[in-house]
Amino acid sequence: MSKPERALEIRRGAGGQATDHVRLDYEGRFLRRKRLETAAGQAVLVDLPETVSLEDGDALVLEGGGLVGVIAEDEPLLAISSADLARLAWHIGNRHTPCRIEEDRLLIRDDHVLAAMLKGLGAQVRHVTEPFSPEGGAYGHGRTLGHSHGDDGHHHHEH
Repeated sequence: MSKPERALEIRRGAGGQATDHVRLDYEGRFLRRKRLETAAGQAVLVDLPETVSLEDGDALVLEGGGLVGVIAEDEPLLAISSADLARLAWHIGNRHTPCRIEEDRLLIRDDHVLAAMLKGLGAQVRHVTEPFSPEGGAYGHGRTLGHSHGDDGHHHHEH
């Protein structure tokens, strides 16, 4: 294998101009420093100034000027449908669970506990395998680090 090329920045939406690509699942697209291997077998050392959330169609900019496209990898998801998607989306959001909101369904990562809860709320839940690109959130592009509501040393305060 050749010496890894460094990627020091990303270019949003430039994946279509790339000559090579990497396939990454949702977790894999959240990165700062990581060694990746492209479809063509090229090693790439991602070394970004801060952790970023890459989206399907973004590109890593190589030091030599080349682009490596980012493709969202298929992964196990739950497709949720119901006559009351807004209510179900609230329950999912209340658990800080990443969710893709579409007109006729919600998509979340496969989770048997959430599946049981949603079925209990009257949802139809199907297992699907497809790329996962959830909503970005209220503070712009990307995502926040999830957290539990257990005793983890930090507390939510009412204002």
